[in-house]
Amino acid sequence: MPIKNSSELNFGHLATIAAVFCWSAGNVVVAGTDLPGLQIAFWRLLLGGVLYSTVYFLTGRRINLKKLRLVALPGILLGLELAVFFTALRNTTVANATMIGTLQTIVLLAVGSKQFQESVTRWLVGASFVAIGGVTLVILGASNELSWSPRGDLLAFAAMILFSAYFVAVKNVRSEVDTFTLQSVAMLVASVTVFPIVAVEANTLAIPFPSFKEWVLLFVLLMVPGTGHLLMNWAHLHVSLSFAGIIMLAIPVISSIGAWLFLNESVTIIQVSGMFVVISVLILVVKREAEMTVSVRDS
Repeated sequence: MPIKNSSELNFGHLATIAAVFCWSAGNVVVAGTDLPGLQIAFWRLLLGGVLYSTVYFLTGRRINLKKLRLVALPGILLGLELAVFFTALRNTTVANATMIGTLQTIVLLAVGSKQFQESVTRWLVGASFVAIGGVTLVILGASNELSWSPRGDLLAFAAMILFSAYFVAVKNVRSEVDTFTLQSVAMLVASVTVFPIVAVEANTLAIPFPSFKEWVLLFVLLMVPGTGHLLMNWAHLHVSLSFAGIIMLAIPVISSIGAWLFLNESVTIIQVSGMFVVISVLILVVKREAEMTVSVRDS
């Protein structure tokens, strides 16, 4: 993956980390609402698609068939991932779904190494497994509900694969599509993809329209985790898939801290121990990435 200069790489690191914070904050916001998960996904995607596309057209840009073709797959994968994940949450525990989701890091390490020829060392793989262990402590420390649910856990696994595929699909087209086009078109395509799934769940094509309070919530979700997607879409051109995958392990940790601060959820000693492990490993990963960047620049 070509990096033009060290400044660009540093901004890529910052954008990736900021995206993770945005997604973590989004989890806290969603936890504080009673709006059904699939409806949150649909209306947020539709709202984002409409607003981004409006700005897109007002600035004189137009969507052509080439751009639509390039962004169609990422948009479909994004919509399917959200639909499958929220369905999984109705069939298994949050703990199970979150733990299965951590496997995304391993998938992205493998794809980054094979498809994008990224340098995935034994140290990086080992650090990933240690961080996953820390995430497991964070999750298990918060829940006694861990159980075997074949259908729900299989859906959670499918959602993990779909989200990994979405990351790869975005990275594949990112050099040919600018960030704003990618964000605008992907959200519209994703909302169209999710619509029939939401309609089946609601048993009607007339999906319940959100209330004013719910629209405010959806706008917050668009501005926070939606901005996370914008930042990560930009960062894909400047950081490795491996780095992005490992940093994603911070999401359960940051979400747990946010729930403790804003939702009055308790935090156990086991969770704190897990948080310490994850944050320590990720600090080492970021530090090592920065050192490697300086080494490459000076060579």
